[in-house]
Amino acid sequence: MEPTSIALIVALIMSVVIHEMAHGYAANFLGDPTARLQGRLSGNPLVHLDPLMSVIIPGFLIFSGSPILFGAAKPVPYNPYNFTKWPKWGEAFVAFAGPAANFAIAFVFAALVRMSDVLNLSETFVGLSVSIIMLNIFLAFFNLVPIPPLDGSKVLPRLLPHTLAMKYEGFRTYFERNVGFGFMLVIFLFVFVFAGPVYQLTQFLTLLLIGA
Repeated sequence: MEPTSIALIVALIMSVVIHEMAHGYAANFLGDPTARLQGRLSGNPLVHLDPLMSVIIPGFLIFSGSPILFGAAKPVPYNPYNFTKWPKWGEAFVAFAGPAANFAIAFVFAALVRMSDVLNLSETFVGLSVSIIMLNIFLAFFNLVPIPPLDGSKVLPRLLPHTLAMKYEGFRTYFERNVGFGFMLVIFLFVFVFAGPVYQLTQFLTLLLIGA
């Protein structure tokens, strides 16, 4: 395996770890210590990684030459009934914290790319940074798709009128009780519906961020 591929896998692992840590820190900020007590605020990847979603699937995508790279870690546990701050918006805040962390990573590496001449960064590092930007933007948008168990399914209800939100909650509850079916629906819709538009939007925002 080429060094850049290894570096990209490491970047993916750290990106999903930071994503999950952000969920945990957000929940802890709101008053729920569940993630903290279970050691999920740690930067140690081993406490967050899922063998299939964090290693096997990303590795397969890289080896197969897929233009799309994504992965996931074990979901961070939290109990919304423990929230002492923003009880109405708390769950949405915790859910959005993960994608927000990915956007933050993308902004940091975009800044490095823009300052590459001043910092005298190598072309290899710049190329890897662009890949990391695309990876994190893609992860953010993927997780914001409003289909359970993705983060977007917890954000969307707070943006809908009450009647629609209640109907959506029934849809969400069903899929959260049938996680396997939910993941199958996510994969199907993403492959056949969302992958192309999200990839194009990812490319557009990446070029916008790096000033290309």
